[in-house]
Amino acid sequence: MVVEKADKGDVDELVELRIAYLSEDDGPLDHSVVERIERGLPGYYIAHLGRDLHAYVIREGGSIVSCALLLVTEKPMSPAFITGKTGTVLNVYTRPESRRKGCARQLMESLLRDAQEMDLSVVELKATEDGYPLYLSVGFTDDRSKYHPMKWVCK
Repeated sequence: MVVEKADKGDVDELVELRIAYLSEDDGPLDHSVVERIERGLPGYYIAHLGRDLHAYVIREGGSIVSCALLLVTEKPMSPAFITGKTGTVLNVYTRPESRRKGCARQLMESLLRDAQEMDLSVVELKATEDGYPLYLSVGFTDDRSKYHPMKWVCK
């Protein structure tokens, strides 16, 4: 099992895996949502892969069976992120037939090694119940903060 970084030639498979991930995470997606993602996501990947978005993949038989994304953001420095560079892990996904073989662990270990080489101050993620034990085992901790996670949704 070899972890590689995806490139622009992998965009179609990355889109497919993102939709599979979202469908598992959120339940069946509305057809119009899938169409919008299929239209917009390839351009995003092409513009960001290898720059501020790093896609880690494992292939079997030439096809991607597992992936994890690392989005790197630079912010004004603070004691919480002294280099100003932070990472967000997104879309850790393994196709059902390839699960329980250590793919996600290998992806995360590779991603975290690269995060150190990139001098990121912190790497964050939101864990599902299924992924939580894996993330603890590779060194993530629960984020205890005096701040409340919030969001505003533009309609």
